Amino acid sequence: MLRTVLCVRRFIVQVLFRFASISYLPSCRVGVVQPVPLFRHASTLAGRARTLAGTAAAALAFGVALGACTPTFDWRTVMNNDNGYTVDFPAKPGNDQRAVQIGGTPMQMVMQTAEAGNAVFAVGTVMLPDDSDATQRAALDFLRAGLARNVGAAPEAHAVQIPLAAGGKTPGLEMTMSGTAGANHESRTVYARLVARGRHVYQAAIVADQPLPQDQVDQFFSSFKLY
Repeated sequence: MLRTVLCVRRFIVQVLFRFASISYLPSCRVGVVQPVPLFRHASTLAGRARTLAGTAAAALAFGVALGACTPTFDWRTVMNNDNGYTVDFPAKPGNDQRAVQIGGTPMQMVMQTAEAGNAVFAVGTVMLPDDSDATQRAALDFLRAGLARNVGAAPEAHAVQIPLAAGGKTPGLEMTMSGTAGANHESRTVYARLVARGRHVYQAAIVADQPLPQDQVDQFFSSFKLY
């Protein structure tokens, strides 16, 4: 039996962060449009006319439904003064916070996440007990290894410059990897930037079920700026 499912955006993210579990289950399904029954005593010509009209109406309904399911990216700038960054999210972000253990030291991590289309966009901030190089490196390594582990990839990263809101840039790390995540081994593509500044370590990340258009990736990362 042929089944047509439009705009399937069922998305379960096993994680942006090794210790976190965020689930998104938006979906949009369109059922089969049943044609309007023809009048029993209509002529063959009238029947064909009605069939064509019904087909056109079904096509119109199909098009409207497809348009309604098209993912939208409603970009808005979010200024997080508490954690010292600004970024563009494609939807209104939610907030979360939890404790983590990094090198045996308890720390707090806060997250802002927004879902749009087939992807989750997030910025996580780890609050460090001090701003020493060793503490910053331990947090960066923790986040990098966790992201890679979630999709069964190597924790490879390359240097990138992270812009500052006041002008200038600071060194950070960039990662792009693909793999599978979760009990169902679903395909995931992860884009991430990691950076330490003072007593904060940041992780800006996108997790999608397929590679995203580069302009959406660039919009998010180019807008991510530290105070």
